[in-house]
Amino acid sequence: MADLTGTTGTWAIDPTHTTIGFSVRHAMVAKVRGRFTDFAGTFTLDGANPAASTAEIVIQTASIDTDNADRDAHLKGADFFNVENTQLLSFKSTSVAQKNDTNFVVTGDLTLGKHSKSIDIAFELVGTSTDPWGNARIGFEGETEISRNDFGLTWNAALETGGVLVGDAIKITLDVEAVKQ
Repeated sequence: MADLTGTTGTWAIDPTHTTIGFSVRHAMVAKVRGRFTDFAGTFTLDGANPAASTAEIVIQTASIDTDNADRDAHLKGADFFNVENTQLLSFKSTSVAQKNDTNFVVTGDLTLGKHSKSIDIAFELVGTSTDPWGNARIGFEGETEISRNDFGLTWNAALETGGVLVGDAIKITLDVEAVKQ
């Protein structure tokens, strides 16, 4: 395995250079993509022992953005996120497994309101750099797929042609840049 000791430390997610995105099948034929725009998180990496690393992120559900105001209003309402009563979506790691020099699986609890489920997120370490102001930066790309029904997001509508309006499988994609603290 590669020497990752230079990654050891606490890192804060840079929200201006990070994307927390998702996609879901619509009307059984197309994908709708969106993102969350208000979030904060940190991770503590142990380059000598990646299994001792931890990660935590908190997302404001009202920050959902699909580039369509009407759809966003529906997603924020009682049929989906109910943002007045469920403001946060959070992830807290429970384990980290290194697969090879740059690939990891982070397992943790994804929680939305009273619904919590352990999920695995496959991450690739993209690299590290120092910005022009002397800040150490690190980048990861990750993805996973979850069932929205597991988190109480069960609203749907049947289609005349069969199937449903909103798919159950949600693909989550993470493009993370963080700054060493």
